[in-house]
Amino acid sequence: MAKNSRNVSIVPFEARFAADFERLNVEWLDRYFRVESIDAKVLGDPQTHILSNGGAILMALREGDAVGTCALKVYQPGRIELTKMAVTRSAQGDGIGRALVEAAVERFRKMHAQALFLESHSSLAPALHLYESVGFVHAPRPFKSDYQRSDGYMEWRGPARRDKP
Repeated sequence: MAKNSRNVSIVPFEARFAADFERLNVEWLDRYFRVESIDAKVLGDPQTHILSNGGAILMALREGDAVGTCALKVYQPGRIELTKMAVTRSAQGDGIGRALVEAAVERFRKMHAQALFLESHSSLAPALHLYESVGFVHAPRPFKSDYQRSDGYMEWRGPARRDKP
């Protein structure tokens, strides 16, 4: 049974979270795949590669500790990529991923962009289910991926479906 995300707050990125942003993502990548050159570049300088282009990074904090993160990266004008989603292993199953994705969708709406997409991998069934439950659908990839690990592409098509708890 999944725990709820009580005592977790989703906050905007601040420079003091740079090491946590990198740590959370490297932990996740090392567990499931490997850190690719594009990851190292973005994680090493999120200010340049995400924030300065109009993107956003969200941090999930529990009792002041960073336990999760995700980013909205401007891929092209009007097209936003949900990326760098990671929840530390000890906090997985606590609803933090859902809270992050829902906050990211809300932030995307405020950006007034036309499209929100993500890239993932077919082996990540729990993540894919989460994305589907908040309105992402599988779609043909309209471009070549920057990630060697990516074998899936999803686009957000609307409000979160509330048909399942």
